[in-house]
Amino acid sequence: MQEPVQGRYPVTFGEVELLRDLDRPDGWMLVMSGVAQSYVDLADPTYLDFDYVRLMAEVIGCLPEGPLDTVHVGGGACTLPRYLAATRPGSRHIVVEPDAGLVQLVRDQLRLKSVPRLKVRVLDGRAAAAGLNDASADLFVLDAFSGAVMPAELATAEYMAEVARILRPDGTLLINVADGKGLPFARRLLATVLGAFRHVVLLAEPGILRGRRFGNLIVAASAGELPVGPLTRRAAGGLTQARCLYGKELTNFVAGAAPIRDGEPVVSPVPPPGLFD
Repeated sequence: MQEPVQGRYPVTFGEVELLRDLDRPDGWMLVMSGVAQSYVDLADPTYLDFDYVRLMAEVIGCLPEGPLDTVHVGGGACTLPRYLAATRPGSRHIVVEPDAGLVQLVRDQLRLKSVPRLKVRVLDGRAAAAGLNDASADLFVLDAFSGAVMPAELATAEYMAEVARILRPDGTLLINVADGKGLPFARRLLATVLGAFRHVVLLAEPGILRGRRFGNLIVAASAGELPVGPLTRRAAGGLTQARCLYGKELTNFVAGAAPIRDGEPVVSPVPPPGLFD
């Protein structure tokens, strides 16, 4: 099997850098515009390097056992599809990634073809969602970024309605969102999600949750009940120690924030200078 080659590679929307992990011989990081986008261990897909991916895995670990029909918007190196293929055999994956060059690079260098039951659609998140069937997914993972910013068109009420249509009645939406001081974008995103889903939780490290530093927050949402008890315990006791907000605490967190709608101007969060140096 061909070994990955460290270096810089042109892709459709710019250039990416593929870096070998000096501490893990089969660990590889994908970097775009100076921002680490994905990490995979080709020998151990259950190894998750990024804190926010670990939090997503904690949510998935609280879902009923068995394979999952999953949609992943934002492909990168396909860390979560690899993880699910290893931990929930038989899971099926639709990965949505608009950068055809990046998809080809991951196929060529990071053994994407070895992941079972995975299909890639080279589309943007809005176009791909329009082509998905009603009640066809158990899990919808929204982890799409342009640089370090979530595209605003994937954070609107109209898009969340599409996601709700695609998910089964007991299906779960997972969103990775990055924000900084005061968390204004995250609050508006949560107000939007709460308009489409009855049950919503927010997970983040305490310092990020207080808006003291720029970082990633995880939103989980469902039309059905979420396992908030187990999730709170797993989030607090895992490698990435996080708080879990839901119910009245989440209502207070979102208070006053307006949902995001198509066509409205949205101020996207910008990482502070030097954050990724």
